[in-house]
Amino acid sequence: MNKLERLMKLLTALLDTTQPLSAEMLRSRIGGYSDKDDSFRRAFERDKDDLRRMGVEILVRTVPETEPPIDGYLVDQDEYAGQDPGLTSEELAALHLAAALVRLDTLGNDTVGSDTLWKLGGASRAASADGAPGVQVKTGEETELAAIFHDAIAARQVVRFGYGDLDRAVEPARLTFTSGHWYVSGFDQARDDDRVFRIDRVVGPVQVGASNAFPARSARGPQVTRTWELGDEEPRAVSVQIEQAMVSTARLQLHDDEIEEQADGSIIATLDVANSDRFRDWVLTFYDNAVVLSPPEMRQVMVDWFNEMAAP
Repeated sequence: MNKLERLMKLLTALLDTTQPLSAEMLRSRIGGYSDKDDSFRRAFERDKDDLRRMGVEILVRTVPETEPPIDGYLVDQDEYAGQDPGLTSEELAALHLAAALVRLDTLGNDTVGSDTLWKLGGASRAASADGAPGVQVKTGEETELAAIFHDAIAARQVVRFGYGDLDRAVEPARLTFTSGHWYVSGFDQARDDDRVFRIDRVVGPVQVGASNAFPARSARGPQVTRTWELGDEEPRAVSVQIEQAMVSTARLQLHDDEIEEQADGSIIATLDVANSDRFRDWVLTFYDNAVVLSPPEMRQVMVDWFNEMAAP
């Protein structure tokens, strides 16, 4: 496990608890630390220092029901509450690190958008307790756009932008971070359907409309990142049959209304696919326990891939 992955897991664990966790609890939960106690303690202290330098306020509290008392750690949830855009703890940790690792600089002049970025976990706005300057994050364009979409989700504002060859008017509902990129999902008014957009592929200026422009509702878009939904292809319905031996694994990433149970214990899942390559990769994780039923062109994607692999 590399340092960045370990920092992300540590921050996720600290965000995902309401009770302080001891160093040993975090060591067990995160993994990636040395088995040697001295090496673990040094690495753990460095990791805490790194997160604090990025603006994360790590609280030290006594772990309940420990005698003698043991120090535990957690993140102040109030500092991260903001206006929830539907991020999981892992996605919030990813955003914080993605933003903070772009470029760190000492606080000087106020930066446009810094308050918005703070609500996304970007950096502390205040000086540290000893009076030293806090940390300011100067973000790349993708992270700045993620901040814009975050506020639009919270305020229920329609966002207009170019994507591909089309102008979009989207009611944004959920931010997702995966494989190093940000995605926004929401209702595309022109297409009259839900869509997912990769933020670094947004073209031209982003225009934000008036607040409360559409009704409050539960967030659209996948709560679990499903890579076959994250692409530029026109979404199409694809049916795949998964044998009984792999059904329990498949259900972890499927919604109930996508599943049709079969008499032999298998299921047929019908999914909206916007990324054929990622869908192919997902099907291949089931080995010979899955077969694409329709449409014919998606079956052909699988056949072409197998033929290519079999070629000398």
